[in-house]
Amino acid sequence: MSRKLDNNGLPFLPGLSFQDVTKTTYHRPQTLSYSKGLPLAHAPKLSIGLEPLLTEQMMHEELSGYTYDPPELPFGSINSKYYKDLINLSYNSGVAVNPNPPPFIPAYVTLDKKVLCFKAYFEDKIINSRDERKSYVRHVVIYYYLEDDSMSINEPWVPNSGILQGERIKRQRLPKKEPGKYYHWKDLNLGIDLAVYGFKYHIAQCDLFTQNFMQSQGIILNEPEEMPDDAYITQRLKAPPTYTTTSGFDSRYQFLHMDRKVLRFFALWDDSESELGETLPVTIHYFLVNDTVEIREDHKANSGRYPFPVLMQRLRIPKKMKPGHEQFPSCVMEDSVEEVEEFFSPTDFRVGEMVTIMGRRFLLYDCDEFTKEYYQTNLPEINIKSIEVPKKMGKFEGMKKEIPPYNGFGSLEDSLQSCLSLIPAPPRKNVLKMLENEHKVLRYSARMVTPKSASESQKAKDADRRFILSYYLSNDTISIYENHKHNSGFIGGVFLKRTRIPKPHSPVDNPDFYSPADFSIGSTVDVFGHRFVLIDADLYVLKYMETNPSQIPLETLDTLRQKLGTELNLRADKSGGDNTAAKSL
Repeated sequence: MSRKLDNNGLPFLPGLSFQDVTKTTYHRPQTLSYSKGLPLAHAPKLSIGLEPLLTEQMMHEELSGYTYDPPELPFGSINSKYYKDLINLSYNSGVAVNPNPPPFIPAYVTLDKKVLCFKAYFEDKIINSRDERKSYVRHVVIYYYLEDDSMSINEPWVPNSGILQGERIKRQRLPKKEPGKYYHWKDLNLGIDLAVYGFKYHIAQCDLFTQNFMQSQGIILNEPEEMPDDAYITQRLKAPPTYTTTSGFDSRYQFLHMDRKVLRFFALWDDSESELGETLPVTIHYFLVNDTVEIREDHKANSGRYPFPVLMQRLRIPKKMKPGHEQFPSCVMEDSVEEVEEFFSPTDFRVGEMVTIMGRRFLLYDCDEFTKEYYQTNLPEINIKSIEVPKKMGKFEGMKKEIPPYNGFGSLEDSLQSCLSLIPAPPRKNVLKMLENEHKVLRYSARMVTPKSASESQKAKDADRRFILSYYLSNDTISIYENHKHNSGFIGGVFLKRTRIPKPHSPVDNPDFYSPADFSIGSTVDVFGHRFVLIDADLYVLKYMETNPSQIPLETLDTLRQKLGTELNLRADKSGGDNTAAKSL
């Protein structure tokens, strides 16, 4: 009975085997790999833990028995190519085998993007042609893709041919007449006919790569041929015959050489003699291509005129009519050559002079640079020099805009906006002032002053009425509230809503409104015909005015200090407490 022995010669029994403590890998080696996107499986060469397989060890032992020691080298050194190839050979069963063969590369990788290119032509028949031609020649390019033996045929684009061109046959394997057989690159050569889907393509030329490839494969190419030209295309490329006429004037010369060349003049249209006349700036365009004239108004924003730019459409302007055709207006929009003896020309437009067009007078005072260059080159006898012309004011220009007087409805700012624009915009507000003085109110106590013309009973009734006048610092508005008194005969409540109150005898267009500087103790406030006398104020009023002494007169501040200081002293005496606030005043 034989026992299995390990590497140390001991039986493979428990207690007699030893484990390699330095081993760290126990995974199984990978046998699947990918090459150029394709999965390839190979036999494992290592076992678990990357140890060599027993079969691999035996293979190396067998190969070592067939090692060949070369004898003395009669043909040179060991570094020669002959001995290198001899050493690289190994023997397997008596047959020399190269242990390091070159790597295998598939055909689709070797022949990728390698294309044979042939130039060919075919004749396409013409049915029911008007001329004597029965067919015309069409050129094509044949591509042969060595990667998968597919072919495609493209027709180059010819301008204005009237034929659908481009890709005639998409990339595919082209069949032969024999069933089941396809064209191969071995079947292609110069000077042969290629029959594909009912058309015969005659191959005439090829490129340099195709020629080198065919020669490397042992195929001798025929002599290249010239690509024939189509008779119709050749005839169309010929220049048309020209004829010299005896006339000294060419009607097309002006159209071909003067197209998009325009003379531009800046002028003033004097229309002051009409009822609503004025002097308007205009631009006169003279088109050299057909001697037509166009007049455009120079529209200004907020001029009160409708923005209609064209004053006169583009047309030829008659300068002198033929005898018998002087009547105006005529029955047509534009006079013809049979009726007009002479039209306006560039010589009739001179900068600095007056020109009359269609009964309207225009003073030319300037022109652009192209117009100046044109006159210097073609009409040097005409002097072009810009002039300074004072624009004549119309009847309504220069008049001062008068704002109608304030009618008393709404605020003054809202009424003014309706005079400035057709669609009134809300007046602008001082947002920063509103945010800083929000909820800041100056309150005063007031009594009404009865006019002298009132009766004694009315004076007695008004004497007991008390009001609270509030001044809002955020928007300078004033509101008046009447204190309710039982059996007084007057309903208390809001006497005046918040509004800005102008001072009496101030101008309506620019009124002077009441401010905190005008409210002193004992002063009279005229509110739309009602007079109030201020008799008291809050302590906050005094604090606000002391913090802003630059805006408040000293007399107003003294009256408040005197009034509020006396009240604080009286309150302190009645309560028997401290009068520190009164002393500070």
